[in-house]
Amino acid sequence: MAATELTKADFQSDQETRWCPGCGDYAVLYAVQGFFPELGIPPERIVFVSGIGCAGRFAYYMDTYGMHGIHGRGPALATGLAAAREDLSIWVVTGDGDALSIGGNHLIHALRRNVPVKILLFNNQIYGLTKGQASPTSERGKVTKSTPFGSIDTPFNPVSLALGAEASFVARTIDTDKQHLPAMLRAAAEHEGAAVVEIYQNCPVFNDGAFDALRDKKRGAENRIELVHGEPIRGVVRAPDGSLRLGSEPSGAPRDSLTARDDGEPVIHDAHREDPSFAFALSRLSLTPDGPTPIGIFRDVKRPVWNRDLPPARELGESDLDTLLHAGDTWKVSG
Repeated sequence: MAATELTKADFQSDQETRWCPGCGDYAVLYAVQGFFPELGIPPERIVFVSGIGCAGRFAYYMDTYGMHGIHGRGPALATGLAAAREDLSIWVVTGDGDALSIGGNHLIHALRRNVPVKILLFNNQIYGLTKGQASPTSERGKVTKSTPFGSIDTPFNPVSLALGAEASFVARTIDTDKQHLPAMLRAAAEHEGAAVVEIYQNCPVFNDGAFDALRDKKRGAENRIELVHGEPIRGVVRAPDGSLRLGSEPSGAPRDSLTARDDGEPVIHDAHREDPSFAFALSRLSLTPDGPTPIGIFRDVKRPVWNRDLPPARELGESDLDTLLHAGDTWKVSG
């Protein structure tokens, strides 16, 4: 008997979707529900894990298995699932505050271990659910309820952080891009091992317009540096010292767009390069998304997958266990 063809409706729960009007989460949810039928995986073999924050509602709106965990623990819960159920497709939905503040260690260790989970990191550069405090990705000088005189902290660059943790797949996309976002989801799903996709997601209430330089049709055409493996990276050149940088005007002045003449060696993107330094250099081209900014797949390499590609553990018999427990110095404590 042929398998039933899945549709978007198979992944839509009966829960009323509740985010603020205009929230970028709606666009991401729409893209995920529309893309998932392509996987051919029945909903009962898919799990969405979320933490605390606006993104935490995501698990309720997917008609799959789901788990709404405590703040920042999504990757830890997903790791436990991956250890027990290799047959599941496991996705983590998290925000910049949830993932990079209290959940920072859980995120980086899931990535370095290459746990087979897919992590969607919604970055709106603000704490939305708790009403507008500065987050780990808020820019310096950001005035919020928790930083009334402007943030003095250097923000995290989520892509740089993931690459520093030796993530085997790292990508960045934009909430409202109907072609690019599903393409990044598709690539993450196909990757064997941990995959993290940073999604620039607009918060219309507490940080509206943070990504207009990329989301706006006209400005986005100038500022998006699309990374495509094997193709030249528009507007990026290799300097004589070997570093990557944006091209400049003939006068040598920094450029505010990517339409001017390059003045260095063109760069071909290599997402499969084993050494993460190339991908890391790309991630440092733009520290804030208000100008030319790379989007796409920064790194996609093969590494041993946690709990799958490791050497099999030797089974311990009763005598082995007794020897292990009594190895070295031991003491017997009696009452």
